[in-house]
Amino acid sequence: MATAEQLKFLIQSHFEHDNTRFTTLALQVAAHEARAGHPQLAVDIRRLIDKAKDDKAKVIPFKADLGDLVIVDYDLRDRLADLIVSGSMHSRIERVLKEFRQQDKLKQHGMRHRRKLLLCGPPGCGKTLSASVIAGELNLPLCTVLMDKLVTKFMGETSAKLRLVFDTIADRRGVYLFDEFDAIGAERNRDNDVGEIRRVLNSFLQLIERDQSDSLIIAATNNHSMLDQALFRRFDDVITYGLPDAAERARLLAQRLGRYKGKVAIAKLVAVAEGLSHAEIAMAVNDAIKDAILAGSETVDAKVLTAMLTERHEAQHHGEGR
Repeated sequence: MATAEQLKFLIQSHFEHDNTRFTTLALQVAAHEARAGHPQLAVDIRRLIDKAKDDKAKVIPFKADLGDLVIVDYDLRDRLADLIVSGSMHSRIERVLKEFRQQDKLKQHGMRHRRKLLLCGPPGCGKTLSASVIAGELNLPLCTVLMDKLVTKFMGETSAKLRLVFDTIADRRGVYLFDEFDAIGAERNRDNDVGEIRRVLNSFLQLIERDQSDSLIIAATNNHSMLDQALFRRFDDVITYGLPDAAERARLLAQRLGRYKGKVAIAKLVAVAEGLSHAEIAMAVNDAIKDAILAGSETVDAKVLTAMLTERHEAQHHGEGR
């Protein structure tokens, strides 16, 4: 069998998503097994490696005329453990993953897995991270549709771009994120609406209704009250996010501080962080860690972190007052 060192480094490269190193180590294991008198095991390992390379080579490239409309991320390191939300929210994301992984079993009974999700909630509360986690857990690329590039002032151009995106969704399996979705999903009878946006929304409704691809489609919005009611029934699940509660703030602070935590009293900081989003808390912790690094300290100063959290509150209130 493989040596203890080889197994250790194999596991390490897997969790660090270092595919090149993982493949090299796997080939070394195959060679080791061949020398140890286990030729069949060596052949099986090489076949698995070759199959993985073939599968990767079969990936359909993005259409050239998509231009800079979609940003594709293959190196996704976010996992379910990184997503700090309530237990019920965690379960709903797990259910999406479970159904995707066992979709063949569902199809045998005439059922379809969840693959069209609408994520609603204030900025910085985990909607984009959830999309990244889903893609990372399922080993799929995260394809973010840039709404500012999608929506144009020219008649019919936005709808044409939208059809091109859905053609790609059908051609190439991935997790497709329509962030700031209210740019095209706003109610069709709004006073400030224009005819072109109504046509774009109608196109989206038709395209998502007809879509039967193997991709996951995720729309995220900070303003779900603005969305057209016809949209909600087109999605398999609507998940609403909120600001972190006390338990989530404690977990988030501990997770982000990591080895820099030292003797910081998390319980005291939880109260200071009340009212901040997940992203704001994470940024405050990062600022405190940078301060510690520049000061030559291996741990964060609780007073500095408190000040950083307070600064985030002040920035938030300044933004609300504008």
